[in-house]
Amino acid sequence: MGWSSLNVGVLLCVLLHEYGVHGISFYLPPRARKCLREEIRRDVLIMGQYEVSEVQDVVTNLKVTDSAEHTLYKKDEAQKGRFAFSTENFDEFDICFESVVPAGFKGVTEQLVVLNIKHGTEAKNYEKIGKAEKLKPLEVKLRQMEDLSESIVKELVYMKRNAEHRSDTNESTGSRVFGFSLLSMLCLVSLAVWQVLYLRRFFKSKRLIE
Repeated sequence: MGWSSLNVGVLLCVLLHEYGVHGISFYLPPRARKCLREEIRRDVLIMGQYEVSEVQDVVTNLKVTDSAEHTLYKKDEAQKGRFAFSTENFDEFDICFESVVPAGFKGVTEQLVVLNIKHGTEAKNYEKIGKAEKLKPLEVKLRQMEDLSESIVKELVYMKRNAEHRSDTNESTGSRVFGFSLLSMLCLVSLAVWQVLYLRRFFKSKRLIE
């Protein structure tokens, strides 16, 4: 049985996400702060490489934090460098660049920020791994393909669990909505019956009906 176009598309997205390099560049105005947010699953190696253009009297600070505001990397007066960390849980990470200028600075020159982010197997240096473990070039390539295959399997497993979780959530939400609707209907029916009985007694007391 051949692969469907949907399966091929999912596999291609996984390959691009796990094995690609995410590069971005933008201009940072003076006294401005810009953040990039990455959503990464657990047990993934993240490596970033950045470069900030120099502007006289302007300092740029870099800070990488998770959703709990834990600092994963911090560099004051960041100009050019790298950072790396491994994720322990599925989380969102903010990579923030902040421009700091002295009081009275009237310049309007923006700084060019170039940032490259690597995920998973692309973030690993297989040349160093091969030298450390004394692997042949073919063995290094096989190791790289093995790690890539493993990362793809993990990503597909995560996608499946996420889909199942959403399905369970939808079913649970549907059951709760049905229960609430049924309870609301019973309350309305009870209220209507009570109103009818009350009005009937009221009209009888006034001898408007028998």
